[in-house]
Amino acid sequence: MSDLEISVFSAEAIEASLAELGQLLQACVHDGASIGFVLPYSLDDAMGFWRDKVLPGVRQATRLMLVAMKDGRIAGTVQLGYDTMPNQMHRADVNKLMVHPDFRRQGIANRLMAEIEAHARKLGRSLMTLDTRTGDSAEPLYTSLGYVTSGVIPAYARDPFGTDRLDATTVMYKLL
Repeated sequence: MSDLEISVFSAEAIEASLAELGQLLQACVHDGASIGFVLPYSLDDAMGFWRDKVLPGVRQATRLMLVAMKDGRIAGTVQLGYDTMPNQMHRADVNKLMVHPDFRRQGIANRLMAEIEAHARKLGRSLMTLDTRTGDSAEPLYTSLGYVTSGVIPAYARDPFGTDRLDATTVMYKLL
């Protein structure tokens, strides 16, 4: 995996990569990832997510975004949300871990998670939290990385394929 490069993406890098980031997000949603979006989901919608939801937090230094590059392409991303209340300055949230379907099963998600945890430590964060669709392939990944299930919330999110089915979410945490 020596050809994999993980780096922090600045606001300028996000702006310059909106189309490719949009393609990554759209590919993940079309592949069934339950990351907050439902089909139909256009490239314009995906680019709008990065521009309108992620970019402001990166600019305000309340969100950190890591990008994994492989073979000259964006292979995956993960975000660290650390805009917490004064009594939660020890905590951060893992958001939107994504690996493009073309790059799955290569250890990229593991590497992104290790890097995001290292950045959380540098920010003085000692508790990581996240949620994932119950039964999804990400759940055993997070468990293997030391995340502990704190509970399951039923009927939490709509199925990404646009059906009326509501999926449960598993809430997890890890002490760093």
